Amino acid sequence: MAVRLRLTRVGGKKDPVWRIVAADQRSPRDGRNIEILGQYNAQTEPSTIVIDEDKVREWLAKGAQPTPQVTKLLRTQGIDVAAR
Repeated sequence: MAVRLRLTRVGGKKDPVWRIVAADQRSPRDGRNIEILGQYNAQTEPSTIVIDEDKVREWLAKGAQPTPQVTKLLRTQGIDVAAR
């Protein structure tokens, strides 16, 4: 099973909030996930990014691959994706 760290959309119509989750790459975007790792809200000024750094590092150590969007968010929070 290949695990990806990716975004899943929650929130209301025209009011998206994104969760950062660990999920099987074959599951749909808003489908089943393994674990919730944080959230991202672009509607606030400045954008709100809340990430559980320990859980993210644990998943990266297990070999989970972050999507480009999640990689950008992790780097914004100071989490180096390349150094596993």
